[in-house]
This record gives sequence, C-alpha cells and structure tokens, in this order.
Amino acid sequence: MNFFAPINIEKLQPPIKYGDSIFLIGSCFTEHIGNALAEHKFNVLQNPNGILFDPASVCNALISYIENKPYSEEDLIYLNELWQSWQYHSRFSGINKETVLKNINEAREQAHDFLKRTDWLIITLGSSFSYVLNNNNPDAKFNQLKVANCHRAPGQWFDKKMLTVEETITLLDNMYHRLRFFNPNLNTIFTISPVRHLRHGVVENNRSKARLIEAVHHIVHKFPLANYFPAYELVIDVLRDYRFFDVDMAHPNYAATEFVLEKFITNCIDEPTQLLMKEVKQIAIARKHRAFHPETNAHKAFLKAHYEKAKVLNNQYPFLNMNEDMEYFSS
Repeated sequence: MNFFAPINIEKLQPPIKYGDSIFLIGSCFTEHIGNALAEHKFNVLQNPNGILFDPASVCNALISYIENKPYSEEDLIYLNELWQSWQYHSRFSGINKETVLKNINEAREQAHDFLKRTDWLIITLGSSFSYVLNNNNPDAKFNQLKVANCHRAPGQWFDKKMLTVEETITLLDNMYHRLRFFNPNLNTIFTISPVRHLRHGVVENNRSKARLIEAVHHIVHKFPLANYFPAYELVIDVLRDYRFFDVDMAHPNYAATEFVLEKFITNCIDEPTQLLMKEVKQIAIARKHRAFHPETNAHKAFLKAHYEKAKVLNNQYPFLNMNEDMEYFSS
C-alpha cells in the first residue's frame, strides 16, 4: 500500500551546484532551506530585510536592493522607545538611531552587491495578506504605505487587505522584469510556505495560499528561467497529517522540514554536489558534538580526525572554505 499521495517534481535544469551563489528571501520557511544550505557551505545570503511574508513586501525589498538608495532618518519611525523601519524586521530596531541606519544601509548594500552577481534567487511567499498604513498613523508621510512589519503598533493604524491574484501577478511580473534587467543570468525558484497562517482563519488562509499559488504559476509559465518547487504541496498534500506540525498546528515540525529539504536536495541540486554535501554534513555534525570529558585522549583523537577530514576537503574543494571548521577542531 502507498500511504503518501504521489507527487511529480521536475528536476531543476540546470541544477544548483557548489560554486553557485544563492539569494533567499521571504517567509520563515525560507530560512529552513537557507540555514541548511549555509551549513553545507553554499554561498548564501538570506532575508536582508528580515522575514517577509506577503508579495508586496518581498517585491518592494528586491526592488530596493536593485535601486540601492541609502536609508535616511526620514525613513525611520520612533515607536515603543525604539527606532524602527516599516520595511525591516525588528532585529534591525534599536535605541540608537545612527546604529539602526548603519545596519540597514549595510544590509542593503550587501544585498545589492550579492543580488547583482548571484546565480539563484529563491523566493518563498507566505501570505496574500498585506497591511497598509492608514490616516490614523501619526506620521502622514507614511499614509498608504504597505508595511513589511507592524512592530506591535496599534491595530487601528493599519488596513488589512488580501491581495487579489491580479495584483500579485502585477507585483511579481514587474519585480521579475527588473531583476532580469539587473542580473540577466539570474535563475529563480518560487515556493509557497507550508506554514499555515491560522490567525486569519482556516478558510482565509486557504484563500490566501490559493492566490499565491495561482500568481506564482502564472510567472513560472511565462518566464523560462523561473521555476517552482512544491514545498507547500509536500507538507499539505503529501505528508498531510498533524503529526508533522508543531504544537501550534501551523508550523511544520523538524520531520516535515527535513522531508521537504530532502526533496529539494534530490530534485534541485546536481548529483556530484549531493555526494559532497554528505561529507560536509559529517563535519557539521561533528562540530555539534559536545564531549562530557573533553580532556580525554579519545576526544582529542576525535578532534584530530575531523580536523584532517576538514583539511582534506578544504584542499580538494577550496570553494567550501573549511577554515572555520579547521580552527574549531584544532582548538
């Protein structure tokens, strides 16, 4: 008997390989893939604005990297005793205004440079719901601004709207054209986050996801270098069980995210790279090992053996940059 619904995932052509640069942007599920790729020594940059959920925020962020206009004091708000930006995650917020501006501008400059030369862009959209500042917010210059983060501001400052399929297609189409002009060699992978936004309600969450899926497939069918990876379908339709969700019944748990990652590696990464990833993962697992008695000869031998493995990989494949691992094991 087959206990899982069959799913056909087309192999990515050309596949991702070591030496490629990968830019990731979007919802929190983006970071599951990004963190795994980083651990396997891929050259990645993820979420320079912090986590973003809706298409408007993702598209606006990517266009801002292309334009690379520096942020100024006029772009910040002072809220809850912190300087903050409506377009940036709260990890950029701070007490010191100059530090906040410095961190935002450095992140944007890094994103501009990386996006200009990156090989792959992975976009994960989480929700069709967009939040727009209305006339109740205290600063009129931000009226009608689509925000990426509400920063716990009063709810009456915002109008909540579910973007239509047509609005989402327009946003993605404009963004994609500008990206291709900015970096003609860019390959793009779209995914829909399997995280369920239950605070909107089950019915509204399903409507929201359906609009994202329809809009993304319009773009994928229109542009030959745009691809789709079915992260959403793998969790919702293949695993299809609450045992694969966390206690909040919204976020996929470790088993589910690992299942999706395995499918991503199998279908999106070339076979020689997959083999090398297994060797790199052994080093990563060894680094997480915590010895009860680090002063023993056995543990010293363990460190030495993995130092030699890291050294061999570093010599054979310099693009992996195992220097940090070698330093760890030699210490």
